[in-house]
Amino acid sequence: MSENQQTRIALVEAFIPHSPHAKALGIAIEEIEVDRAVLAMPFKDELVTMGDVVHGGAISTLIDTAATVAAWAIDEVPESPSGATVALSVNFISAARACDLRAEARVVKRGRQLSFCEVEARDPEGTLVANGIATYSF
Repeated sequence: MSENQQTRIALVEAFIPHSPHAKALGIAIEEIEVDRAVLAMPFKDELVTMGDVVHGGAISTLIDTAATVAAWAIDEVPESPSGATVALSVNFISAARACDLRAEARVVKRGRQLSFCEVEARDPEGTLVANGIATYSF
């Protein structure tokens, strides 16, 4: 692994614990490579909307955070890292009931200032819970 790749991974991994919202939801990076990231969100009672169904806002945050990490999964390390999600669309496919979730994000096109990402969130059995597209600006 190159020094740039190690620096990039360290930069992105530092983002999650310092993001209060992601930290509160328990989101963690499981895998990261150029243009791809897998994040996990463990189930806890505070994430439900009603009964045992995981709230769509929590799922959306997982999808947005996964897209952000994939967008930052680049070989070049910027001098002053900053950016923001400028568009996010989430489709809810099936209910996530009292379970951990994993989101896999990949960059489908990278421009000079924008990265376009696709994300899938799945339950432990592999059932698609939600998918999303995100545009991230540097």
